[in-house]
Amino acid sequence: MIEIREKILSAIIDKSSLKQRVFDNTFAVFGELKDALLEMASEIDDALDGKLDRRVRIEYRDRGKFEAQLQVASDLLIVRMHTDVFSFDSNHIIWQNDYVQSDKANAYCGIIDIYDFLSDSFKFNRSADEGYLIGRIFINREKMFFVEGKRQSLVRAMSFGKESISRENLVSVLEAAINYALNFDLLTPPYEENKRVTVEQFNTKMDNSKFVTGKRLDYDFNVDDI
Repeated sequence: MIEIREKILSAIIDKSSLKQRVFDNTFAVFGELKDALLEMASEIDDALDGKLDRRVRIEYRDRGKFEAQLQVASDLLIVRMHTDVFSFDSNHIIWQNDYVQSDKANAYCGIIDIYDFLSDSFKFNRSADEGYLIGRIFINREKMFFVEGKRQSLVRAMSFGKESISRENLVSVLEAAINYALNFDLLTPPYEENKRVTVEQFNTKMDNSKFVTGKRLDYDFNVDDI
């Protein structure tokens, strides 16, 4: 009984200290990422000054401690830090990484997600519209990191533990995400899927978002390059 109690206390101390350190690192990195995003928005806006219709917006929005947004024309990138700390399922490639194999505590990570939405989805309160997770950053207790996502090739899982995250890294990840979002086009849904509609659906579509809009509506959004 005493032995089990000691194991419980030890586990609480070790695991809580580890997770708190991971959280603190992730939160610090997220703050740096928001600064980088604000700076990028200003630089892009300055570079486009006088070259675009004034209705086309390049705008950064700070949405609190754990979220920020960047509107780039018709796209809205939402960057969000998860407040929990995660490990990985047994089938994840991360367990083949030498750095993780040397100490399983290295696998505990905080996550920063990057989503791509249509800006009109929020402007017109189309609550049923879909967004897509196009990138995510994993950060551990030593500020080592790796990235998953569309066209993200900076540091992949098998290179985890070789490089700690930096502002330059964050800018590279954000640039890749913005570039992907701008080239990830809104496609027309199949005609057969939309050829019939009830009067009720038509009359309430704006109020209740009966018709869903998304960049790949009715098309597969594959994770082939994640």
